Amino acid sequence: MSNKSTTVNFTISSSDSIPPIVKFWFYLVLLIPSIICTLFVLYYLLFDRTLRHSLNNHVIIVLLFTVLFCELTQYPWMLYYHAHGNIWSRPYIFCFIWGFIDWAVYMLQLLLFAWASIERHILIFHDRWVATKKKRFFVHYLPPVIIIIYWLIFYTYVYFYPSCQNHFDSSQMICMTVCSFDSFSFHAFDTLFNNIIPSLTIVIFSVALLVRILRQKYRIRHQIQWRKHRKMTIQTLSISILYLLITAPWAMIIFLRICGLPSNVGVTYENYATFIDYFIVLLFPFVALLSLPELSTKVKKLLHLHRQRRLIEPQILVGRNVRNNTMVET
Repeated sequence: MSNKSTTVNFTISSSDSIPPIVKFWFYLVLLIPSIICTLFVLYYLLFDRTLRHSLNNHVIIVLLFTVLFCELTQYPWMLYYHAHGNIWSRPYIFCFIWGFIDWAVYMLQLLLFAWASIERHILIFHDRWVATKKKRFFVHYLPPVIIIIYWLIFYTYVYFYPSCQNHFDSSQMICMTVCSFDSFSFHAFDTLFNNIIPSLTIVIFSVALLVRILRQKYRIRHQIQWRKHRKMTIQTLSISILYLLITAPWAMIIFLRICGLPSNVGVTYENYATFIDYFIVLLFPFVALLSLPELSTKVKKLLHLHRQRRLIEPQILVGRNVRNNTMVET
């Protein structure tokens, strides 16, 4: 444990600018359709042969599983907490699990999509790197596995084997805080390598992808190639925008606090940023759905068939009634 001169206050302020009931309804309204959308997208990505074998969808599938895990665990707990006016006495082990899901799983999502933004350049501009099974193993499958192993070892050590006493506060939604984050150097490392660098990676490689695609389209004028990679590009950019709009400002505040910004600066924004940050998981399935034209087309067909049935059924009933009346009259 570091002394007071080497610690930085990164804890969330206990003062709530947003009433608990408002948080409850915002999260609830999005949670139910988000779970349905997650299951729908996962179903087609897993059971549609073309989508399942498409390399650019593999990271998205892993991310959707992490999203579903959070939606079925953390978010119902959040709803219960806010429904009871932010008062909920919980055992230490429960707070421990919740804290791990809240921070560690979120970091896993950020790290995986940072890799996905890099991999898109390989799949579009260097497809020979994944032309054989051996190359696909080292270039496509191994990096996400390494990321998951690194994440598992790092956060297992942080949460399960701390060198100090973790903080327990049942009045907070995340009622357990890892004591390792009290150390300036440790928290700076975690923030820099697991938050700031992945966020910058998403920004740099997403912008670079757009620039390279546009240059290829207008300089080479190879429309077939553009159509081939358009889906992958739209998917990456749309998900990147979701992460950047929500995570980038909050990550910047954390970085500025590491650099010496007083902890009381931006407290009001911190409350709103924490509230908005939880929408990433809820909105991710919708962005994934809209960025996959095949699934969007299937949704439109399902809605169109549903409308046709609603229009046809009354006509069938009317036709039956007319025939019945005719038979009675004769």
